[in-house]
Amino acid sequence: MAGPVTPRPTPPALRAWPTGFGVAFLALIVLTLIGCVNYALSLGYGLTFLLGGVWVLAAGQALRGARDLRLGAQVSGPVAAGTPLPVTLRAQGGRGGALRVTLHLPYDVVSGSLTLEPPGEAGSEGTLQLLVPTDVRGPLTVRITAHALDRLGLWRVRLPDPAPLTTLIHPAPEDGAPPPPARSVSGSGDGAGRAPGDEEFAGLRPYQPGDSPRQVSWRHVARTGQLLTRETDAAQGRARRLDWQDAPGPPDARAARLRAWVDALHARGEGYALHLPGELIPAGAGEAQRLAALNALALAEVEPPPAPPARRVVAPPDPLPGAALVWTLLALAVTLAPGVLRQPWWLSAVIAALLGHALLRTRSSHVAPLPTWLLALLVVAGGAALNATYGTLLGRDAGTAFLALLAALKTAESHARRDQAVLTLLGLFVTSTGFFFSQGPGTALYSVLSAAVLLTAATTRLGRVPPLTRPTLTRRLGATVRLLALATPLTLALFVLLPRPDGPLWQLPVQGQNLTGLSTEISAGSFTNLAQNPAVAFRADFRGAVPAPAERYWRGPVLESFDGLTWRQVRGGAPTPSVEATGAPVTYDLTLEPSGTPWLLALDAVVRVPEGAFITSSFQAFTPRPVATRRRVTLVSQPALLGRQENPDRLRFDALLPQGQNPRTLELARPWQALAPAARVQAGLNHLRRGGFTYTLSPPLLPEQNRTDAFLFGSRRGFCEHYASAFAVLMRASGLSARVVTGYLGGELNPDGNYLIVRQQDAHAWTEVWLPGQGWVRVDPTAVIAPARVNADVRTALTQPAASAARPRSGLERLRLRLDSWQNRWNSVVVEYDGEQQTALLARLGVTGGAQTLWWLVLPALLVTLLPAYIWTRRAARPAEPAQRLWHDLTRTVGAEQHPGETPGRYVQRQSAAQPHLAAALRDAAHAYQQARYAPGPPDAALRDLRAALKTVRSLRHRARR
Repeated sequence: MAGPVTPRPTPPALRAWPTGFGVAFLALIVLTLIGCVNYALSLGYGLTFLLGGVWVLAAGQALRGARDLRLGAQVSGPVAAGTPLPVTLRAQGGRGGALRVTLHLPYDVVSGSLTLEPPGEAGSEGTLQLLVPTDVRGPLTVRITAHALDRLGLWRVRLPDPAPLTTLIHPAPEDGAPPPPARSVSGSGDGAGRAPGDEEFAGLRPYQPGDSPRQVSWRHVARTGQLLTRETDAAQGRARRLDWQDAPGPPDARAARLRAWVDALHARGEGYALHLPGELIPAGAGEAQRLAALNALALAEVEPPPAPPARRVVAPPDPLPGAALVWTLLALAVTLAPGVLRQPWWLSAVIAALLGHALLRTRSSHVAPLPTWLLALLVVAGGAALNATYGTLLGRDAGTAFLALLAALKTAESHARRDQAVLTLLGLFVTSTGFFFSQGPGTALYSVLSAAVLLTAATTRLGRVPPLTRPTLTRRLGATVRLLALATPLTLALFVLLPRPDGPLWQLPVQGQNLTGLSTEISAGSFTNLAQNPAVAFRADFRGAVPAPAERYWRGPVLESFDGLTWRQVRGGAPTPSVEATGAPVTYDLTLEPSGTPWLLALDAVVRVPEGAFITSSFQAFTPRPVATRRRVTLVSQPALLGRQENPDRLRFDALLPQGQNPRTLELARPWQALAPAARVQAGLNHLRRGGFTYTLSPPLLPEQNRTDAFLFGSRRGFCEHYASAFAVLMRASGLSARVVTGYLGGELNPDGNYLIVRQQDAHAWTEVWLPGQGWVRVDPTAVIAPARVNADVRTALTQPAASAARPRSGLERLRLRLDSWQNRWNSVVVEYDGEQQTALLARLGVTGGAQTLWWLVLPALLVTLLPAYIWTRRAARPAEPAQRLWHDLTRTVGAEQHPGETPGRYVQRQSAAQPHLAAALRDAAHAYQQARYAPGPPDAALRDLRAALKTVRSLRHRARR
């Protein structure tokens, strides 16, 4: 039957609380989440959830590290008052991370941090030495408060307080003290007896701490192995007598003078006796006499310690080491690098200069931080310059540029560790703003890289900062990557399951440059630059067959007002014209690139738009929320007769021409007024077809007066807007209602995904003419001049206007299409993942019930996704070496940790006394462990014995519990 088992003491409950940096980190997560919700930044959700996973896992790391952490403290005293007292703290275990230690004194507070290296491994250790101020003499008790932190310093866990440390603080010697009194102790001469001194050998005694090494009898040590100290004496009458009453003033002043006398007599080797109130130090000499005298002086009439201040004095901020600033500058340089591609060159130069100045400060103490007035001036000047460049400081382009400037300016005045925390948070926020410009896979990878280097730099906030070497950088960056990898399952679960709002939290459009070029007005030459821009405007995925090239007219702004130079869109309410379907509906998904405009480019005639969008009276799809980021919408179009029932006021307005302009055009079209409406259209097309017109991107400049006459009867060279405008003027001159429609024509079919790629160079303008009985009829006069513009593309139309098809694709173009197909899949799966796709995905998985059901799924999903991180962290806590790992498991099974510096044999003795029923198994385990670690030859047999002993211990422990 097993003997009595000593119950294992219940460890105190450990709780994790966020640090100040952790609270700010959480606030950043909430802020970026709000931005992602408002601007539908799908990749922003991913980065936000990834940082949220890091925040959660850091709490677990802090808790698990605190459970294994062992802290020891040692005071190096005594010291004289006014001399800093070294307190050494040693931490072991903790699986890496950091330790924040605070020393509480009766009159002050001292704190410091240490980092446990190597991070993430059992057996990690670190040493911290703090200097405690000693203001007064007497006994000093130092209470220790310790908090375990994760590697990033986001969470802290209060550790059980170690036993207080108490030491004596000796009085400081008085400067310029008078000579000690000549008075001797009672009795004089050799016959009066002997007292401790340095004249004659008096015998040997056991060694005592504080004895001088010169007094040790090394001959006896070599012969017997025992430390013995030689004692000497002197005539008692030659010892000085020092008395408390000999020193005037308050107790501290008296102690200081007596200390000065003791030091003086000790330096001369003279004996002395010390008389204090209530205590007598007999006559003697040497280091032991001096130590006894100083101890007595430290305790003589000690005044009570000063009361703690009513209001705690705020300690100065911890200085920022140069190495830590270098780590942070490297991370910020990586984070701010993409801004060079989109911000003004002068801003990039200013940011580079500021980062360079901060780097110089880490290399030379002669380079001072920039003064506050200069930083303020740079903020004002930079803001004014950006406002002049962009016209605002609140838009996407100006706001992100100004944020980058502020981050760089912060480096110029950073001098404390808290400044490093601010720079880290600014860098993470700058990283998240990159999704306003792009949400491609390259941007996603770069944002993760930026977050990794910023979090790696954040690990230098606590304790000793390692030098920026390649092995150190690799190790720390690897630890950060592992942390991000552990947070990835949680990120995916939140990305898929967390319900997403259907609309923005507030209507604040992201301002920026108009990227599509489709505006509410055009004049000659408006589309020339667009025709040279191969950037993607949008992609179209059809649920069925892709329309023929002649049907790929993507409707944008409709322009009805003409002043002789410019066509403009007319705003205002108007009765909705009739729409009479003539064919089957076509459903397609548009992935719109950021444009800053509200147009949803649709085929004629759009009959269904997303929720919140509208169809105007000119049959264009419109959304109140501009397309500020990549956006995916589903539209339905259907061939139809448009506006057979149209508002007469609108028709009259669309037939107006400015007075006194373009007389030759009016003269040309006047005879057509006698023709039927359809014949007038054909007459106008025949004039263009037979008039020697040329399709070109470089037409000559046209005069402001009679511009249409100059084009039709002069240059006869132009682009789509020239022909659409001139034809609309001809139709109005012939008595018909006509208007100009802008948008896109065509699209490149990608066979890899069976979708259309519509580029900026596909921007187009055409004419709509109202014919009785038919309504608004599309007429494209450019197709008469260059049929290849409809059948092929812009480039083919410029070189081969009559071509019926585009030229064959080259190998490079096929590769480009393959890459674009991957981009399109990324957009459809990741970037356009919203509430509608979320509902559809869960419906395919058999989950229904809407957002309420999703919230019930989030909690179990989080628990499942955190399980791999928990298992990995538990495995990372065990040593890698097999024998050490088995011995680690043994101590866990026994229920008692091995003390720092304790040998396996000593551990077995201690636990055998506490748990006798385990004694034999523990002895076998210790023997097997030592054989596996230190015996020559393969350790296989010893490891088997160690496993067997561990199994026996587990069995005995289990039996004892029953």
